[in-house]
Amino acid sequence: MPPVFRFAPSPNGLLHLGHAYSALLNFDSARAAGGRLLLRIEDIDTARCKPEFEVALLEDLAWLGIAWETPIRRQSEHLALYRQALQRLQALGLIYPSFESRGEIARLVAGREAEAPWPRDPDGAPLYPGMAKQLAADERARLIELGTPYALRLDIAAALEKVGDLSWTELGEGPLGETGEVTADPQAWGDAILARKETPTSYHLSVVIDDALQGVTDVVRGRDLFWSTSLHRLLQELLGLPRPVYRHHGLLRDPAGRKLSKSTAATGLRELRAQGVTPTEVRAMVGLPYLA
Repeated sequence: MPPVFRFAPSPNGLLHLGHAYSALLNFDSARAAGGRLLLRIEDIDTARCKPEFEVALLEDLAWLGIAWETPIRRQSEHLALYRQALQRLQALGLIYPSFESRGEIARLVAGREAEAPWPRDPDGAPLYPGMAKQLAADERARLIELGTPYALRLDIAAALEKVGDLSWTELGEGPLGETGEVTADPQAWGDAILARKETPTSYHLSVVIDDALQGVTDVVRGRDLFWSTSLHRLLQELLGLPRPVYRHHGLLRDPAGRKLSKSTAATGLRELRAQGVTPTEVRAMVGLPYLA
């Protein structure tokens, strides 16, 4: 069977050079391997994802010369599948609701750090400091019945008891040069959020389900997601999903050393097009060769 690659942008802004690099790298890799390239729209954040941004990204990718298989998969059309996965984890006793607001969690962390540094996940966010796991079942039911907002968290200790040692095959390179067979460390994420009351999934949950259902064999994505793979490997194991190989690539950065990001208003492909930049020039700008 030919290898299957995917590019999975979120339509919450315009694509920039960093997106172009990742999309072109997936496209080139699929061509070189005689494989397939899929396009997935990761639009679970309904507050930030807009139809006009999806239209723009499709136009930009086509302008770059990237071709993908149809139909396009949109996560917003498959929320029931993510709910089913949550129900499976719940049946295993591996998820629980936490009811603290972000402000309450910040205050809890500040209190802990008055005594000693509080651990943080690989993205720099503090690990969950609350005690919701100890709430009685009737108290959880009462809070949910009252309409209290909540997040559904993975009980990382209970989850790790159900799996053995985890690893993944890394064809790229991690932040410290990690490559080859990399040992996963899902515990570094603590009791990660897998869904919220108003959103029946998270990036971590939906990405492993989508990759499995789409038959993705090769995940090519930015190095900022390298350690997310530890959590993804745990979820794959718990849900009985196949393990793709991974290739994490370097990130394009601005003159200040920050990775290109929509949040920092990185120059968009649409703006470059308006300036008369060609797709071939974009390839040169991101360090990729021209392919005839």
